[in-house]
Formats: sequence, structure tokens, C-alpha cells
Amino acid sequence: MKCGLYLVATPIGNLQDIGLRALEVLEEADIIACEDTRVTGKLLSRHAITTKMTPYHEHNAARARTGLIERISKGEAVALVTDAGTPSISDPGLRLVQDCVKEDLPVTAIPGANAAITSLILSGLPTDRFFFAGFLPNKKFQRRKELTGLTAVPATLVFQESAKRLAAALSDMAEILGDRPAAMARELTKLYEEVRRGTLTDLARHFTDNGPPKGEIVIVVGPPEKKSALTEAELDNMIREHLEQQSVKDTAAAIATLTGLPKKKIYARAVELSHDEK
Repeated sequence: MKCGLYLVATPIGNLQDIGLRALEVLEEADIIACEDTRVTGKLLSRHAITTKMTPYHEHNAARARTGLIERISKGEAVALVTDAGTPSISDPGLRLVQDCVKEDLPVTAIPGANAAITSLILSGLPTDRFFFAGFLPNKKFQRRKELTGLTAVPATLVFQESAKRLAAALSDMAEILGDRPAAMARELTKLYEEVRRGTLTDLARHFTDNGPPKGEIVIVVGPPEKKSALTEAELDNMIREHLEQQSVKDTAAAIATLTGLPKKKIYARAVELSHDEK
């Protein structure tokens, strides 16, 4: 087996949802870097794979990366897995990939299960254009601020969320994004898989009244209704939101991509607004 970093997708629930190539890589790799050796151990045991494992998670990633990079540099094959789904998405695997790229070390992906994509295709909402937003901030003010920046994104939005914050997140989404059609997916591919569809207000009310569900949560929100154009006030608000976290140049590029408006026009207005704030 050639040396390099192998990003191996693992099941998101049902242990049968793993490809033949993934099993081959896990069996032939020199070592498997995994989020939790106990979780990955169950998958390996089911398929009689005895490859050595080493922990790689957010608490030890900075320290563990050095050793993994050294192994690959010496000609070893390192398989990277997460507890469920595709590594390097909303997890410390990204930094390992970046370090490998920086060191010009081989990186390849073994595709497979992904909770966000699975939720999207089950939602019944438009799939031709979607935006993966990952986890929203824990704090209400920051969460609402981030949602405000997503209001004009002309695409279906996909979020990850914890069960305990689900009702609050849905309520904020309904207020800021508008009462769009949405879906909540949990326990995907497992015995108690559930996809609940409705408007954001409907979903917020349901989970406020019934309490948080169990399992990993994905929220899918339909795109905004098409408008002929943003009003000047809406555009200014969007620019101000971006300027709080980005430079004028990056703000212009980001909003041009989201809205389709000319980058030069946005840049000029961003310069004006940035001067007004000083």
C-alpha cells in the first residue's frame, strides 16, 4: 500500500454502510488515526480488522499531528477516520490534511457516508444548490449574528446542531431567516431514524413543547424566496455584518458570490460604510 494520508468515511449509524475499498484501506494501513478507539474498535472487530489504532481528536490533535506527519514522511500509510461519517468536515482532520499538503505528502479520500448529504437528500428540499454551515455558535447573540449573515444565501442551508440547543436554534432561524420550509433529521440509518418536516416555526414549536430528541441532529432549511433585488438597506446590513469579521476586500468578494452583484459596487459601498463606522 502506498504511503500517504487516507481519509476514510465510516458509517453514520448502520455498520453495514461501509465500502469494500474503505475496508481494504483500514486493513492494509500501517495505523488508523481515530476520534475514539472504542468506537472505531467496534467497526474493526465486526470486519475482523486488527490494524493498530491511535487516538486523534480535538484535545490531542496538535500534538498527535506531528507524529502522524512523521510516519507518512517515512513511507507509512495512515488512515484517518472519525466516529461517524467523513473525516475533515467540522473536525480536526482538516488541520492534518493541511499539514500534509504543506509538506507535499500524498492525500487521498475514500468516500462514503455523510450525515449532511444524507439529510439533504431526505429533506425534500432543493438540492441543486446548498450551503453547509456546520455548527452554529453556542451563544445566542453570536448564533443570531451568524444567521443574519446567511439570510441572503440563495441556497438550501444545512446545519449540524446539538439536541439540547435544537429548539432555541430553530426559533432563532424562524425569526431571522423567515418561516421557511425545513427538515430535522436524526439517528440516520439507525433503528429510530426520523426526518421531521415542516416550517421552521412548526419545528421550533414541536421541540419546544416536546423537549429535545436523542441522537445527532442535522437541520436542513429551504432557500429564501427569490427577490428581484436586495434593497439598499438589506445590502448595507449584509456588508456591515461581514465587515465585523472580514476586510473590505474579502467582504466584497463574499457578498458578490452570495448575491451575484458586481464586486466593484459592493467594494465601493463597503469602503464608504467602513469609513462611516470610524
